[in-house]
Amino acid sequence: MKNTNPDIEAFNRLFADFKSSFTRFAFTYIRDASVAEDLALESFMYYWERRGLLPPDTNAAAYVMTTLKHKCINHLERLRTEEAAAGRIREQADWELRTRISTLQACDPEELFRSDIQIIVRRTLLTMPDRSRNIFIMCRYKNMTQREVATALGISLKTVEFHIAKVIKALRNSLQDYL
Repeated sequence: MKNTNPDIEAFNRLFADFKSSFTRFAFTYIRDASVAEDLALESFMYYWERRGLLPPDTNAAAYVMTTLKHKCINHLERLRTEEAAAGRIREQADWELRTRISTLQACDPEELFRSDIQIIVRRTLLTMPDRSRNIFIMCRYKNMTQREVATALGISLKTVEFHIAKVIKALRNSLQDYL
């Protein structure tokens, strides 16, 4: 004589009769076979764990199906929330990428280095002898011709050329990383 538990027998019948159809029902909405099966099994377990709290006339199949329906809804709502969050993350990443592209397109390397170059030129000129510095400033900043500088200072054109060449050589050395 077998000693069987009527609850277990009833549950086994319920499981055998409805597992496939409940899994298909879940798959219709979830579209993922393994998740649909997991949700169906979770719904059966939920019923099994609460069976003692339910009224005796509870329709077990309807209870499991209602539980499965709610689990499917919760799963789909969680997917919708995840998709919305992923969409916001994609939008943020796209915005950041567009910003980096437009910033880089607007970037003018010459402008970035212009102030650095000006500082280096000033420092280099300060290291030059007064006469060389003054001749260079007259030619490059005051837009005087070399002949005008020679006349203004009472020196030869060759002397003006010598001092300008001397300053240019020093500037080339100082600015070698920028040239």
